[in-house]
Amino acid sequence: MTLIESLLLGLIQGVFMFVPVSSTSHLVLTQHWLLSNGSQMPPPDSPEMVLFDLVVHVGTLVSIVVVMHGGLRELLGGALTELRSGQARAGVWQTVWVRLLALMLLSTAVTGVLGLTVRDHLTATVFASPTAVATALLVTAVMLWVTDHLRAERRGPAQVTVAIAVAIGVAQAVALTPGISRSGVTIFVALLLGLQRPLAARFSFYVAIPTILGGSLVQAVDVLGAGQLTIGMPQLVGAFVMAAVVGAGALWVVLRLLEQARFKVFSVYVAALAALVLLIGIPVA
Repeated sequence: MTLIESLLLGLIQGVFMFVPVSSTSHLVLTQHWLLSNGSQMPPPDSPEMVLFDLVVHVGTLVSIVVVMHGGLRELLGGALTELRSGQARAGVWQTVWVRLLALMLLSTAVTGVLGLTVRDHLTATVFASPTAVATALLVTAVMLWVTDHLRAERRGPAQVTVAIAVAIGVAQAVALTPGISRSGVTIFVALLLGLQRPLAARFSFYVAIPTILGGSLVQAVDVLGAGQLTIGMPQLVGAFVMAAVVGAGALWVVLRLLEQARFKVFSVYVAALAALVLLIGIPVA
């Protein structure tokens, strides 16, 4: 993989990580396109390219911390205050922020268990098939269109339940499929279950932090343990920085559009992309 190719993929990750059109699908399709045009990078379904995808995902976690630092400070500060005051001693369910933090970790755990179960199957099938990616994109398009019409905003931080946390964790696991947007499906499920729009966004993006970090660690152990890493450090670092910088701007835009219920624009784009891939195809190297 050349440095230019890695920066291009980092740029794509930064733009599409938060824009709910599936960053993984764009990475996979771009990799197939580069390979079909003579690139020497590893195939998208190889362990080291899956690791590369996770590295640029970690880069966009920096974007979450930068853009959503106020909400993170409220969550962590509120939890710390409840712990210091002794309020949590009466039980997690008697708190707001400690409880919400615990439910986010529950969502992450559900995703982790399901992800470890299906990741090998996804790597061997969907990652290697642009047609499968396009089909998943059509599913994402439908969800994004419906999202703008979900207006039942009755649940705040204190009303998030175990069932909601589990459902969001399952949604994240489903989003391991390239073409299913992680942010799109988790926000869709959160709104469908009645969370307020700002809380749906926070829950979606905050649970991405431990989820992506955990997935990256597991994949790194697999690749490094097998001695398969042939992608250079400059490529990894360059893609990481590119994804972090570009991702911050993309996240700010997405949060504004979610508040205004204007996700339809993303739905139209995803549907058009899926149709393009299905009609003309992208060769699988």
